[in-house]
Amino acid sequence: MTAQDTPSGAGIELRGIAKRYAESVALAGLDLRIEPGEFVSLLGPSGSGKTTTLHILAGLLAPDAGRILIGGRDVTDVSPDQRGIAMVFQNYALYPHMTVERNLAFPLRASGRNLGTAEISRRVAAVAETLGIGHLLERYPREISGGQQQRVALGRAMVRDPGVFLLDEPLSNLDARLRLRMRHDLKALHLRLRSTIVYVTHDQSEAMSLSDRIAIYQSGLLQQYATPMEIYRRPANLFVANFMGDREMNIFEGEVIADGAHQTFRAGTLRLAFPDGGPWAGFAGRKLALGVRPEGVLLGARPDAVACQARLRLVEHAGAEQIFFAETDGAEFCGKAGPDLPLRPGEMVPLSLLGAELYLFDAASGQALVHGGVPLP
Repeated sequence: MTAQDTPSGAGIELRGIAKRYAESVALAGLDLRIEPGEFVSLLGPSGSGKTTTLHILAGLLAPDAGRILIGGRDVTDVSPDQRGIAMVFQNYALYPHMTVERNLAFPLRASGRNLGTAEISRRVAAVAETLGIGHLLERYPREISGGQQQRVALGRAMVRDPGVFLLDEPLSNLDARLRLRMRHDLKALHLRLRSTIVYVTHDQSEAMSLSDRIAIYQSGLLQQYATPMEIYRRPANLFVANFMGDREMNIFEGEVIADGAHQTFRAGTLRLAFPDGGPWAGFAGRKLALGVRPEGVLLGARPDAVACQARLRLVEHAGAEQIFFAETDGAEFCGKAGPDLPLRPGEMVPLSLLGAELYLFDAASGQALVHGGVPLP
């Protein structure tokens, strides 16, 4: 790591954080460690506990139990303004009667730092240059675009030089194309600043593209905390596997039937013959869920794959690829094909489920048992 890559942010530790609202458990004994300079996304469905975590970190909510450490300092009972954090909200919360320059300078004038006018101007100019909004300093929020407002909100947090940035779905109010551009800019900004960022989102692709690590929540419980690719390729359980990705995983509940050296997965009237070898026989008779991502469902026959015949039901054109839905024996598969392959709903097609893309989960607990044909220890 070079000097310019050295993290400038503070590390975070959440130890046994719990929070309830009446009969509802928002967080149940959360333990989470974020390294200095990391970009960590908190991801999960609505009500899973990710925003509660962010608000507890910010000091906007008090935990019912547990401790919060920022930069090695216990801040559990410390007021928000003394925690060394800055928060960017979903609605940006800019002051409409102030120019961009005054919005950026406001935290410095209001924080009691006793900074001189020249120093405040220097910091505002430096942040504006970093974010590419120097030409907007004399404008008001109503006179600039949503993307520019988002940059001003980020700049207002940056100008304080905090140890930690807390971002609460800051891109959710932007249109799809602008979100992609701002996602790129935010990633580049983090690589340049090396600040610690905790980012709440419900967008899986946003979390995958931005994060060093992702914390996935369900019903107040942390399901998995790992790098984006580890979560995608090695999900801890069925919930994580199905939640990640732009399309849901194909999931079929059934059991493995062993017949000598051959194994078949049976789910209702669906029968899938597994490739010879592999771990399948070790799970014979057990209630299982078989999973395969859409990119593992291909058209045509392949020798290393689980094969079946299916009828095309629906085709979606998505530019660089086609998403198809095919039905066989009462089961529907979602798969992907190249953009130029002629596909006609109603025709019979051969499907291949790639062995390297097959997952097995315990049907009762959802715990992962096999990743890509490799059993877990």
